[in-house]
Amino acid sequence: MGLLEHLEELRDRLLIAVAAFAVAFFASWAFSGPIYDFLAQPIYRYLPEGEKLAFLGITDPFVIYVKVAALAAVFAASPIILWQLWAFVSPGLYRRERLLAGPFVLFGSLLFLAGGAFAYYVAFPFAVEFLLGMGERFQATITVDRYLSFLMTVILGLGLMFELPTVIFFLARLGVVTPRFLLRHFRWAVLLIFVAAAIITPTPDVINLLVFALPTIGLYLVGVGVAALFGRPREPSPRSSEANR
Repeated sequence: MGLLEHLEELRDRLLIAVAAFAVAFFASWAFSGPIYDFLAQPIYRYLPEGEKLAFLGITDPFVIYVKVAALAAVFAASPIILWQLWAFVSPGLYRRERLLAGPFVLFGSLLFLAGGAFAYYVAFPFAVEFLLGMGERFQATITVDRYLSFLMTVILGLGLMFELPTVIFFLARLGVVTPRFLLRHFRWAVLLIFVAAAIITPTPDVINLLVFALPTIGLYLVGVGVAALFGRPREPSPRSSEANR
């Protein structure tokens, strides 16, 4: 395909992904109240009984429910979004490689959900406990907008970081990276992971940083195994081919 045809294909895939997100958004909007109650549970454990999060602007409650529905829609539509990504790049793959579409979408979606779950149940409670402990000498007035923005940053950030094996799978199938390349640059990968974790981590302590970074390093090593199992086979060099003759 030419450049314009590639751009048209990209436009069509983006439109389908946006349509899937829109459908998931309106479906999530109907349950935005219960979804918010679920997302607010980590902070309510540390608030006095009966106390609620505050809002400052008259439009804040509406914006909060929009954010809640959008967050749920991202996770609900992630399989379709990943499928459209695969469909866009699949014409450049071999026929046998296209058979990996199902595992790619399945494991990519599961890893994204696993990252969000790890953020909600492990990383975020650690961060909340640390931050509220730092402010025990003060009167806390926590606004729902800042709380939800903080929570969404952690959930989406770790959800994307958990996609690392999927990204490595893509690059390995395209021949961009190999297991040897990944292991040779392991130190740089650890550095980049810690930098990304420091950006996502809302606290300056080492414990919370490790909670974010160590699982991602483990997923990087899983990606090395994925590259070894599913990477593109190395083509024989012309010299070796002539020697085999």
